[in-house]
Amino acid sequence: MQLPLLWEISVFCTVAEKRSFVAAARLLGRSPSAVTRAIQALEYEVGSTLLQRSQKLVSLTAAGESYYTYARQMLDLQVEAQEELAGLGAAAQGWIRCAAPENLAIGVLPGVIAEFATQHPDVRIDVRFSDELLDPIREKLDFAIRGAFPQDSELIGFPLWDYRRHLFASPDYIRRRGLPVSPDELVEHELIVHTAPRILKDWYFVSEGRQFRSKVEPRYRFNSGVAVYLAARHGVGIARLASWLAAPAVKEGALVKVCPDYRVTSSRGQDPQMHAVYATSGQPRRVRLFLESLRAWASKADSLL
Repeated sequence: MQLPLLWEISVFCTVAEKRSFVAAARLLGRSPSAVTRAIQALEYEVGSTLLQRSQKLVSLTAAGESYYTYARQMLDLQVEAQEELAGLGAAAQGWIRCAAPENLAIGVLPGVIAEFATQHPDVRIDVRFSDELLDPIREKLDFAIRGAFPQDSELIGFPLWDYRRHLFASPDYIRRRGLPVSPDELVEHELIVHTAPRILKDWYFVSEGRQFRSKVEPRYRFNSGVAVYLAARHGVGIARLASWLAAPAVKEGALVKVCPDYRVTSSRGQDPQMHAVYATSGQPRRVRLFLESLRAWASKADSLL
């Protein structure tokens, strides 16, 4: 198969799956006009119109529906062949460029990177720690790690681990202000909230299958997850923290769970998930290995989640 034809098939499948020339162009890192030309070339090659275009919608024709099944199989086979060849003794090498929330710098990513670097000495890693939702396409990243809840987007999601959120404070704060045991007592306490990537006006609590909504009246607002965590450890107030982040500090005696019978969820009662997002399924072997290393860390640290 000629390489230009393989590219055109890839473009076709992306447009078909995203139902948009603009979204496909963004994922592929090309201009919409380049995507249009690739589709036109493919339609000329196969002798059929594959996509029905309207002002706001792109849909498959009958010929396109039939062709898509085989086109997707061809691309999947190509990925499988590349993975098979990559695994034949070839060492992973090159740069991994990613983004991650600041809290992953505490105890998680440094340890994962240290072990990964020992196993794969030819791989280099560039991490941008930020609590903003960085777009891996715009920022030219292999992937971005995010917490909380996966959002609907054109990006592909890769689940890493599920976890829970609770409220925590330092023993010193508890001695000074007392231990609240239910959300309605929080109005009398110093609350610390994380403002990135957005400010939450309410916390939703779940206990014994029942959900409670509590309006958040913070005294402190920080746009850094690390600052929220450290402020809680230093007795500044009560903070909502991920279980995997707080568990080591609880074990050390540096943090205490507040409202211990309650956990903090989404407005729908869902628990959050750490996940990676990226643009295309054909990730380099070094990236796939690194993401699997993160999953492996979570499986070992299951008691923390």
